[in-house]
Amino acid sequence: METPEHRQREYKVITSNKKAFYNFHIIQTLEVGVQLTGTEVKSLRKSKCSLQESYCRFTRKNSHELYIINMNIPHFEQGNIFNHEPMRQRKLLIHKSQAKKWKSSSEEKAYTMVPTEIYFSGHLIKLEIALVKPKKLYDKRATEKERQNKREMDRQFKSL
Repeated sequence: METPEHRQREYKVITSNKKAFYNFHIIQTLEVGVQLTGTEVKSLRKSKCSLQESYCRFTRKNSHELYIINMNIPHFEQGNIFNHEPMRQRKLLIHKSQAKKWKSSSEEKAYTMVPTEIYFSGHLIKLEIALVKPKKLYDKRATEKERQNKREMDRQFKSL
């Protein structure tokens, strides 16, 4: 009998949102599914997707449906008249209890929800979303200075 450890899914990143890590403090992350059409999946298999400028939000006040806005999945080249709309809103598949928690924290603490990466988990397409708080300008400068210091240290160790 197979245990869950033996059933590890293959993990292949399609694209990640590197700007999110630079512009925001990541508070919490969550893996969710995405409701897609056939041509969108085929386009994602060719690693064509952009998460820049995309964000997540709930539709209405009392609703627990979460949507991703501004995620660009370009047209599938071999698609026909039933090809998808590249910038359409896509529903995220999330448990109701998790949706309630994230909705309350995003409303109470004024956090934003942004996607950090989209990937294949086996044959499924998953999206990692993060609850974030914007960085101030001095935080961005400090992050850049840390990266430069790390590069210089690596260069010095490499030359020794």
